[in-house]
Amino acid sequence: MTSPRALLTAHRLRPQRHLGQNFLSQPSVAERIVAQAGVSPEEVVLEIGAGLGALTIPLARAARGVIAIERDRNLVPLLRAELLAAGIRNVTIIETDALALDLPELAREAGRPLTVFGNLPYNISSQIVIKLIESRQQVSRAVLMFQKELAQRLSAGPGGRDYGRITAMLTYCASVRHLTAVNAHNFFPPPKVDSQVLEISFTAPRPYPPHDEAHLFRLIAAAFGKRRKTLKNALSASGLHLPPAAAAEALARAGIDPTRRAETLTAEEFVALEINLRYL
Repeated sequence: MTSPRALLTAHRLRPQRHLGQNFLSQPSVAERIVAQAGVSPEEVVLEIGAGLGALTIPLARAARGVIAIERDRNLVPLLRAELLAAGIRNVTIIETDALALDLPELAREAGRPLTVFGNLPYNISSQIVIKLIESRQQVSRAVLMFQKELAQRLSAGPGGRDYGRITAMLTYCASVRHLTAVNAHNFFPPPKVDSQVLEISFTAPRPYPPHDEAHLFRLIAAAFGKRRKTLKNALSASGLHLPPAAAAEALARAGIDPTRRAETLTAEEFVALEINLRYL
């Protein structure tokens, strides 16, 4: 692997801050991530933000194949050259925005659910996780690198300040495991904060009562939209257009104290509340 600094300098390129480009510069770190994730020869990996190939190369050596997504067209020729130099031939490069991906189509072409990897820019991390949750029939798991603060929020449990909308959604449909920490000095340019790698494994549906998942996710968003308010007040002030009395009745039917706040609810309680809201 060529040094990112040397490679970019040779081609008169600079990291693009608006794209959140911080290139992993230590091959040993990339190899450790792939090893700890336990990538198998049967997996097809979708890599978000392949960059200069630091993670792409060890992934390609471990997996059946890699679909490498790269938005920056200036990097694609460099990525192809790095893969060629490493003797890698099982990588398909797609030049596009990760948020525009058609995951069902990619999984159909791969003939199996995808394993997603990526060092995610902070500004799209939450959107990517939500996209994966909504497309989890096509994604078996995701191994993603986040800024440390966001990683802590995504792996938090109910009852604390770190527990938020996306954490509640993940609690509903996935398990989250911390894989490894990555110090900022392992990147070029180094970001201001350290990173953590999380494995998000999408689980089989729990034995929840029948419910409307799309409405459930809207309810979770509404509850956390005014997270400093009590649940009754947050729901009645949300886009769900619930009168205070209706919000109070749904909470009572679900056995939830209306003075609680969203961050205290478990996934089971959110499902119970969604069911009772539809019966009003």
